[in-house]
Amino acid sequence: MEVDYYEVLGVSRDADDRTIKSAYRRLAMEFHPDRNGGCKDNEAKFKSISVAYDCLKDPQKRAAYDKYGHAAFQQGMGGGGPQADFGDLGDIFETIFGSAFGGGGRTRPRRGADLRFDLEVNLEDAFHGKTTEIKMEVSVTCEPCKGSGAAPGTARRGCELCAGRGKVRAHQGLFVIERPCPNCHGSGEVIESPCRECRGEGRVDKVQALAVEVPPGVDNGTRIRLTGKGEAGPMGAPPGDLYIFVHIKPHAVFEREGTALFTRAPISFSTAALGGTIDIPGLDGEVHAIEIPAGIQSTRQLRKRGAGMPVLQGRGRGDLVVEIQVETPTKLSARQKELLREFQETETGEECPESAGFFAKLKSALKG
Repeated sequence: MEVDYYEVLGVSRDADDRTIKSAYRRLAMEFHPDRNGGCKDNEAKFKSISVAYDCLKDPQKRAAYDKYGHAAFQQGMGGGGPQADFGDLGDIFETIFGSAFGGGGRTRPRRGADLRFDLEVNLEDAFHGKTTEIKMEVSVTCEPCKGSGAAPGTARRGCELCAGRGKVRAHQGLFVIERPCPNCHGSGEVIESPCRECRGEGRVDKVQALAVEVPPGVDNGTRIRLTGKGEAGPMGAPPGDLYIFVHIKPHAVFEREGTALFTRAPISFSTAALGGTIDIPGLDGEVHAIEIPAGIQSTRQLRKRGAGMPVLQGRGRGDLVVEIQVETPTKLSARQKELLREFQETETGEECPESAGFFAKLKSALKG
């Protein structure tokens, strides 16, 4: 009875690639022959784990297994094998008409997977830019075997099952279908003595330190691409890319919207009434003077052109926007209270037209 590959690895059928890889690593470490003193049962278990992972880690082979089960990899696919459907047309055309419809020959090793890293930076670093170092675990080319997967001193040899073509033919009704060779998985070569370091994969997981250049003006969601710093490809195939996604930490004073910087500035009611100037230190290290017009009200915004964030990979800067908040004094001396009472006695209502108008409307509404 053929075992279910998902049961062998102890994962569900909807498990993602990371879960499958993690399960394989754990089981491979547990049942590896070198760790079990030559136990035949564990050796057999290790082989079944390797076969299951070899199928499920490949998206195409996994899709075929999910659809057809073990019959997908049996040459001939006789009797109860699946019938040709629309997914088989590319293989049928390739067999009848040649590579013009699908490209024959060996299956070239796939490039390594692209990877993602989320990087947090503060607003000052986003303003000025910086070089930072990140550390992450990534698959790299195995050094002992130089990515070949074969033990040092040995080499890969041509597959006998497919005669090095990487494909085998199977009869499916009236058609002859070409499929990747189940023995060499389409490469046309097999490894007799796998590398002990990478177990024949040609790559190993390793923590790497990488320098990342964060340019001035980056924002939330800015993507930085590091070409060739992704996962190493199997059997010496080219590596993928690493994408750095930038996230800006909240700032104690400034909020950002595009290239504009926003802040709130409390001012005294006397400055609000008489006008004046306030100084706002910027992220650029300069002090920006903000002119306060006489009679300003709370929530009004004042704009300083060119004092905001730099334009990413461009020229110029956005604006600094200051929202005014008029602060009512909470501690007054006797003299200050006396002066305010004198001022209050001279009020005619024209000093604060909005409040005077509000109470006039309120009285009119109540009389009505």
